[in-house]
Amino acid sequence: MAQANKMDPEMFQMVLNTIDKLEKDKLPVEVKLEMDHTGEFPMELIRFMLSPEMALHLIFIPEAYGGLGAGAAEVAVVSERMAKMDLGIATSFLAICLGMDPLRVGATEAQKEKYITKIAEEGLIVAYGVTEPNAGSNVQSLKTKAERVLDENGNVKAYKLNGQKQFITNGGVADLYTILADTPEGPSFFVVEKGAKGLTPGKHEDKHGIRASDTCALSLEDLYVPAEDLIGGEEGRGLKEANKVFGYTRLMVATFGLGGGMAALERAVRYSKERVQFGTTLAEKQGYTHQLLVPHAVQLEAARAYIEEVARRIDAGEEDLQVEGSIAKYFATEAGDATANDAIQAFGGYGYMREYEVEKIKRDVKILTIYEGTSEIQRSIISMFRMRSTVRSKGAFYQDMAKTLEGLPTECGGALVAKALRVMNEMILAARKHKLTKNQYVMFLLADMMTWAEVADALCRKAAGYQRDGQARSLEFIKACARLFAREALQKVYVNGAKVLQGCDQTVDDLIGILEELDFPVSMREFLKDMGQVSSELVS
Repeated sequence: MAQANKMDPEMFQMVLNTIDKLEKDKLPVEVKLEMDHTGEFPMELIRFMLSPEMALHLIFIPEAYGGLGAGAAEVAVVSERMAKMDLGIATSFLAICLGMDPLRVGATEAQKEKYITKIAEEGLIVAYGVTEPNAGSNVQSLKTKAERVLDENGNVKAYKLNGQKQFITNGGVADLYTILADTPEGPSFFVVEKGAKGLTPGKHEDKHGIRASDTCALSLEDLYVPAEDLIGGEEGRGLKEANKVFGYTRLMVATFGLGGGMAALERAVRYSKERVQFGTTLAEKQGYTHQLLVPHAVQLEAARAYIEEVARRIDAGEEDLQVEGSIAKYFATEAGDATANDAIQAFGGYGYMREYEVEKIKRDVKILTIYEGTSEIQRSIISMFRMRSTVRSKGAFYQDMAKTLEGLPTECGGALVAKALRVMNEMILAARKHKLTKNQYVMFLLADMMTWAEVADALCRKAAGYQRDGQARSLEFIKACARLFAREALQKVYVNGAKVLQGCDQTVDDLIGILEELDFPVSMREFLKDMGQVSSELVS
């Protein structure tokens, strides 16, 4: 992958200002609540966002085809901002990007010129037709078939697609579809335009959250697709193309978790400064700030640090970042979901009322731990591939990470995370040696350890090189977050390690010895001071 072009800073700021203006003019809280209540797709609003006047979709499109050519880091910022505005609207927009990805990574140049340019110029709504009723997150369990249609000379002139797709975002409103189907040579993507005979959208799903987005099933019955609309012009490349973009698309879903979490946190912080209980505001009570605000602020800062790092690596041309995409999605969406849940608690009884919006945010955020691969799928991916990296490198994968952290200033929390990484590394190797990894639950526990440790690594390194920019948080805030999250990562390794030991039906002496190296209680000193630092800046 070539290094991505960065947008002109002034143009990028214009995009962010455009989103701010859109929310102010078109999406006040009353409108968002009404869209949530009716559960109808706001076609007029989406078309306005895709119109030449707004053209927000251009950020996803390369310059060569009429777009703005934004890099992953810039798209991540825009995606977070859209998610803070409204997750239903953000989901509809990300689906356009997702639906275009098979074209972006796998299409012939002629196909890109035809379809990506058309998306840019005409503001087309795009849908990504992969998920099926009985396959869920398992793309390899594909049932939709693409039968070859031959001409009189025996050459493939077209395909007939038959099957069912489920939970397709924009499925009932799209102008263009990219659909995965199984050809004689394997899974392949096809591009299909709206109105094609044999393509029938199902009913609009009545959903728990993101109700402003359109979700429906698709029925494919002898759907005739000309051979020139087989993406890439070659059968059997579909799974490779899907896997190629997972690092990117799952990173963008991670930004939704960050954006949704920040939307909930900011409302809870604002409420804490207004609500008076027993003579003082809630912002002055540790039972509120240290329980309902600070832990989530820390996790969201950790998620942001990891998202920023993975986005930079994508923009630098790195490929095969599927595991990093899984870590980002798993951690950030679970963090956003937990933040939204506690935001309801932070508002008390008011949080349960629709007009205060936090209950809507909670309903919206929940889907992020499910779509684009559930949290359980992500944990399977993380543990399997990181186990492989650890074994193949003879432990060097995490040892090298720990060595870098040990060179950071002590106030950035790196030494604690390095200790956690070294212990976790030994735990992984010993668990595999004793065949404990045959238990899926043990693999999930290891995945959590890996995730928290790698996210902590990113936050500690961010704190070490942090430069305040504009309205960003202070250096003291970021360092306090890094120390707090370092302790959290250490705790995750300690607690999950103990669960591995207690959950196994054998005594593994070397694992017990490994865990004792953490000296866990000692690492918890001065955490109240750091929580106070985060709290004071959060509610100032």
